[in-house]
Amino acid sequence: MIKKNWKKIEAPDLVKSKNLQNELNVPKLIAQLLVQRGIELFSEAREFFRPELKDLIDPFLMKGMKKAIDKIIFSIENKETIMIYGDYDVDGTTSVALLYSFLKKQGGIVIPYIPDRYKEGYGVSVTGINAAKEKKVSLIIIIDCGIKAIKEIELANSYGIDTIICDHHIPGKVLPNAVSILNPKQEDCSYPYKELCACGIGFKVIQAFEQKKGNSFDNIKAYLDLVAIAIAADIVPITGENRVLTFLGLKRLNSDIRIGLKHLINNQYKKLNIYDLIYKIAPRINAAGRMKHGMYAVDLLVSTFDQEAISKSRTIELFNSERKMIDERITKEALEQIELIGSVEAKTTVVYRPDWHKGVIGIVASRLMEFHYRPTIVFTKEGEFIVGSARSVKGFNIYEALSSCSKYLIQYGGHKYAAGLKIEPEKFTEFKIAFESAVSKKILSHQLIPSLTYDLEITLDKLTSTTFRIINQMRPFGPYNREPVFCVNNCLDNGGTRKVGKENNHLKLEIIDKSGTSFSGIGFNMAEYLSEIKSKNDFSILANLIKNDYNDRSELQLLIKSISFDKNPT
Repeated sequence: MIKKNWKKIEAPDLVKSKNLQNELNVPKLIAQLLVQRGIELFSEAREFFRPELKDLIDPFLMKGMKKAIDKIIFSIENKETIMIYGDYDVDGTTSVALLYSFLKKQGGIVIPYIPDRYKEGYGVSVTGINAAKEKKVSLIIIIDCGIKAIKEIELANSYGIDTIICDHHIPGKVLPNAVSILNPKQEDCSYPYKELCACGIGFKVIQAFEQKKGNSFDNIKAYLDLVAIAIAADIVPITGENRVLTFLGLKRLNSDIRIGLKHLINNQYKKLNIYDLIYKIAPRINAAGRMKHGMYAVDLLVSTFDQEAISKSRTIELFNSERKMIDERITKEALEQIELIGSVEAKTTVVYRPDWHKGVIGIVASRLMEFHYRPTIVFTKEGEFIVGSARSVKGFNIYEALSSCSKYLIQYGGHKYAAGLKIEPEKFTEFKIAFESAVSKKILSHQLIPSLTYDLEITLDKLTSTTFRIINQMRPFGPYNREPVFCVNNCLDNGGTRKVGKENNHLKLEIIDKSGTSFSGIGFNMAEYLSEIKSKNDFSILANLIKNDYNDRSELQLLIKSISFDKNPT
């Protein structure tokens, strides 16, 4: 198990947390957690704990929205054919499903389009524009890509096809010549919330459409589930408007789940939460684009009949099973390759095999980071070229490292923590050396050690049922509203700590701390710590507070994130 550094996030302002504690009449610990998350006033706390539809921002504050809505309404009223063009990942497929099903319901002649990951690659393709021409499309609404598709938009313009771009990626200095561009990250866009995912922007489009028509918001509640799934999968901040959309989307999923999703998860969860979206639903939707084609996911999401949805969900489940098997095999082969050719001193991990499946190399790169915490690139062969998927460690900009090696690259793109690249086979060795050199020059030693952050140092007596109840109301958790992590020092075994699980690889803790309070906890894959805990040495833990429901019993429990026997672990 890789050793991790512990870091405490910035302590809350004591005056602000005391004032908020008095206003809300909550435990001190809760007020501190809220202030750490930027919630300092009673009104902010009300919006945080009770998100409502009225908290959503006016969509017409987004630059280009009026022009986009006018164009869409014109196209529908004049019976023009509209293509919805989106990426093949979760954000893209949910976006296409949302706009396609909504505009079709408004009487639009609508065609959904997802590019083939292997034949067309990421983003707007010439193949896609030509397909629009063949189908006599008058308007393409491009979502989750397109902000840098300057040449492709010019091709569409040359065919007399208008385009609207809905994208959340950072724009370049030159923008495509589209009818309208909806992207809050444009420098001159006054929309106050900048962190929407693509499906969130798609939702703002249908919100604006209904607002323009003077219709009730009730008409678009049914699409909130797709937005929640996209927000969870795209790892955007769960703050502001994203938090409202996710909260309401989960509410929709748990009250009136769409047919396709019902069969995809096979009703196996009593109540869906954000983790189910991230770890159960999103990988299955993604599997369609990784293993075959993203349109399988769109077709499932827009299904309206049980039999149709059952068939499509079974197909996607097969894709996901295949994806898991391939992912596990390639991860194993990559780890073996690292053992053979790896260097202890290396600051990077770069592996390559020509037969690895392109659709899973990004997942494999992320998995390798769990074993070797280094900037990582996994390569495979694609036609006459080698393509790679890169992932980075916290705080290190892998895109900049690739930029410094650009003379070896045919193509690359991405952001700080993830990128894709393409090289000629004969330049692979030179690139690998250059990449190791570029990373070694910039990376700091502490960036090569993973870190765990925690909110507060507490004693176990503070973890009461009231504390849990209020923490539970802080959901949905995610980036910038993460589930609270507590540090508890001076813990001792209370006599009952033992190994559990089929392979005895998990740890069931029974501990007591200096407050004299006893607590149980579960530490997955932490059985190696048992002997040291039993030696009666005191230790520290990082943990979430959870409720364990088992055999009609319910008890508070600690979900252990890390254990340290250092006297000063932070």
